[in-house]
Amino acid sequence: MKFAGVSLEKPRVMGVINVSPESFYKDSVAGDEEALIGMAKKMVADGAAFIDVGAKSTAPYLETQIPVEEEKRRALWAIKTIREHVDVPISIDTTSAEVAEEAIKAGADIINDVTGLKGDRRMGEVAGEYGTPVIVCAHGDASSLSDPIHTVTDLLKESITIAERHGVEEVVIDPAVGFLRPEWPPWYEWDSRIIANLNLLKVLGRPILVGVSRKSFIGAITGREDPTERLPGSLAATAIAVINGASIVRTHDVRETVDAIRVASFIRGFRP
Repeated sequence: MKFAGVSLEKPRVMGVINVSPESFYKDSVAGDEEALIGMAKKMVADGAAFIDVGAKSTAPYLETQIPVEEEKRRALWAIKTIREHVDVPISIDTTSAEVAEEAIKAGADIINDVTGLKGDRRMGEVAGEYGTPVIVCAHGDASSLSDPIHTVTDLLKESITIAERHGVEEVVIDPAVGFLRPEWPPWYEWDSRIIANLNLLKVLGRPILVGVSRKSFIGAITGREDPTERLPGSLAATAIAVINGASIVRTHDVRETVDAIRVASFIRGFRP
């Protein structure tokens, strides 16, 4: 199986580059052209098969609203700059169809929508019109006492249906670690249950992407409030996700994650 031209016969890494100063992990933010180019080239050299560009933070616990025009300005600058220096698929992490469309014109190859094509009704249309592969996050109501895997499965089914309705053939599913936060169970337990049972999402017949890198559930489990201290916990969660069937891991730390994936994938190969 391929996604945006990249074989997923073995697990792949998607490197995260942000041009959004409000992002929760400041070391992921490129503030100027030199930093942006250097970050992108290093990620590819370290083994990234994809690069994901975010021009507005989507962390659900941050105040991150910025004008669409500002998000578009940041995104187009980043994508045009990166496109000149690396030859891997670039995804645009956005919930705005307007931003996504302009990003595709500027050289983006994938739409990564944390609202699962539900936030902006035009997003599915844009993906279908340009024949653009999509990453859809589980998005919707996660009520208290609901079962994490069943809820995520149902939400992803809705997004897959939207994609299919617009003729989008290449769809990767993302269980939205860190985004669904019912009052109960606690969000870090919810996210842990998702990762522990990730293999159950294979019923949807789509490649699975996980993003666990330095997220708050790692901090809650380890007691590490500072995202800069969450790399070891992130690598542990990454290994478990790969053992349980993740095809793509989205991360801030490409080199370390590539090694974690290699080991986890190698060990997984000895399962009966």
